[in-house]
Amino acid sequence: MAKAKENTDLTVEEKLKALFELQMVDSKIDNIKRLRGELPLEVQDLEDEIEGLQTRIQNHEDDLAKHEEGILTKKNEIKDAQALIKKYTEQQNNVRNNREFDSLSKEIEFQTLEIELCEKRIKEYTVKTEDKKVVIEDSKGILEDRTGDLETKKAELDSITSETQKEEEDLEKKSLSILEMVEDRLSNAYKKIRGNARNGLAVVPVQRDACGGCFNKIPPQRQLDVRSRKKIIVCEYCGRILVDPDMEEEFK
Repeated sequence: MAKAKENTDLTVEEKLKALFELQMVDSKIDNIKRLRGELPLEVQDLEDEIEGLQTRIQNHEDDLAKHEEGILTKKNEIKDAQALIKKYTEQQNNVRNNREFDSLSKEIEFQTLEIELCEKRIKEYTVKTEDKKVVIEDSKGILEDRTGDLETKKAELDSITSETQKEEEDLEKKSLSILEMVEDRLSNAYKKIRGNARNGLAVVPVQRDACGGCFNKIPPQRQLDVRSRKKIIVCEYCGRILVDPDMEEEFK
């Protein structure tokens, strides 16, 4: 099992400076991500919507093909029934008795009913076919609009990313290198506080006698402790690590 990192060589002041510099670097990364804003999520949402539209259109087109196939099948059945009617009608001219004539008449009547049923099904399929065509055209129109929106959003995102990618990569490397300087106990505390803070601030200077994160007043003695840089002092209200306000000037 790897031994936990403990940088005892650093003084408390050096640890505070490292943590504050880490915060500034991570805040710059946050600003870059904030610049991208909701674009990555918007791109993902559009991609998901487009995929859903494509699937929906394909399903409608499959249904349309089935309806058209149904129309063709029923038309062929009508042709078969008409052929049988013609055949039975011709056979009636050569019957030997009324029983045979009546039997052929029933067959003709049955095929006539089959034709009527097929025509009814054809009408139903035709209505469904027209409805499907309208839905498909509407969906394709929406798909075209969403595809255009996606291309615009992607171009915008690519533009922002290309401008900031190198800077972000450099800052990420710097953030990691600073983290390696800090002992595990402090780096883990920093990550936890930062993760819980809405603005991502885990290390803040005392400003106007108050915490630079939650803005609650800091007692005078605690402010003196912060300025001494001899102890890790945290805000008793929000848990953020407090640093001397002069430290900001040192990093400018």
